[in-house]
Amino acid sequence: MNSTRPGTLYADHIATLQQRTTAALERGGFDHLVVPSGTLHYQVFDDRDYPYAVNPQFKAWLPMTDAPGSWLVFTPGMKPKLVFLQPHDYWHVVPAEPSGYWVGHFDIVVIREPDEAKRHLPGNAARCAILGEAQSALGQYGAYTPNNPDAVVSYLEYQRAFKTPYEIAMMREATRIGVRAHRAAERLFRAGSSEFGIHLAYCQAAGQDANDLPYTNIVALNEHAAVLHYMRRDRLPPRPICSFLIDAGASFGGYACDITRTYSAQADDFQSLIDAMDAAQLKMCAQVRAGFDYKQLHLDAHLAIATILKDFGLIHVSPEVAVETGVSSAFFPHGVGHGIGLQVHEVGGFMASDAGGVIEKPKGHPYLRLTRVLEPGMVVTIEPGLYFIDMLLDELKDRGLGPSVDWDRVAQFKPYGGIRIEDDVVCTDGDPENLTREGFSAV
Repeated sequence: MNSTRPGTLYADHIATLQQRTTAALERGGFDHLVVPSGTLHYQVFDDRDYPYAVNPQFKAWLPMTDAPGSWLVFTPGMKPKLVFLQPHDYWHVVPAEPSGYWVGHFDIVVIREPDEAKRHLPGNAARCAILGEAQSALGQYGAYTPNNPDAVVSYLEYQRAFKTPYEIAMMREATRIGVRAHRAAERLFRAGSSEFGIHLAYCQAAGQDANDLPYTNIVALNEHAAVLHYMRRDRLPPRPICSFLIDAGASFGGYACDITRTYSAQADDFQSLIDAMDAAQLKMCAQVRAGFDYKQLHLDAHLAIATILKDFGLIHVSPEVAVETGVSSAFFPHGVGHGIGLQVHEVGGFMASDAGGVIEKPKGHPYLRLTRVLEPGMVVTIEPGLYFIDMLLDELKDRGLGPSVDWDRVAQFKPYGGIRIEDDVVCTDGDPENLTREGFSAV
């Protein structure tokens, strides 16, 4: 397992960002990149702030995720500048002074009021590519309003698919935290806890509150696992507890991990089904290789899952017929995965080139989030699923495909909800690196 610390890799990372940004600015005809970190703003008809989320274009440059009202400026040939808002405030905790391995790579200016930033931004806003939300504009007249030029954004988002060694190291650290929390969640499940109790144990073990996590935890017992984005979290456990699906990640310096595991309460047929899915998922992870089309990986996953359905007596038709007729999609209705990095669903998944354009999804597979050919440096999730969802199964009957399914066998598995297993995998010049499996092996 590669244990290189992010700090030793940061200089090369920032150099790569400067090269990419210089090319993006040339493409768009701009002289400067200006990136607001984002702002705190009130919820509608209220005096409470929405939870703050840093601009991903900002945290790509530095591992600072709690810096509302700050700005990053890059002019080709010059040292990047951080305009850091550290207000005088006794109502709230003030963001800490910038520190750590990365600060020497920036000219840092500390301001006390948001509008002070104007003095430290490039003089002609029209020559700036300003990437952010509209509410980040400064002052009464909206100076430095984000323009998000397509040419610049497209170039940067396409290139973001290729992670630097620093970024992969950050994601490995996020995985280490996430695995620790997953282990704690499994222990609470085995002890008979509720979904809410498991969620709290997860946050405690990760050392991250709900707003710190990269996405809302999915903690599903029994049939709740058939709701793909189940987030209700019952306060009392069901009786009996049959199964547990947890899809939960962790953050580190602005980077995310995304991990899903499924467990049976007993050594039963459902556990055998989990084991079969786990074996198939590992084979899918092994397909993460340079030059392989991710669309084909998704289609191969459907055939593998249809084979499991056949092997476990859930369908009467051949795996090939199940895929062709859409029977497999009733049991596996989402994509096999997505890019991951600064965002859980990383941008640029459909882009044909750094100038834009779209690589279409395979016909009949509307929920796939990545259609590019894999290349070294890409990090993707592999998350096949097999679920027992009433709505989708009823649709099979409505389409005249009911005879394809053994409904008595399906009824035996419906109380368990479903299965999803998800790893984060790095595409390299050779064998893929499975960050998630490495993380579980290390604890």
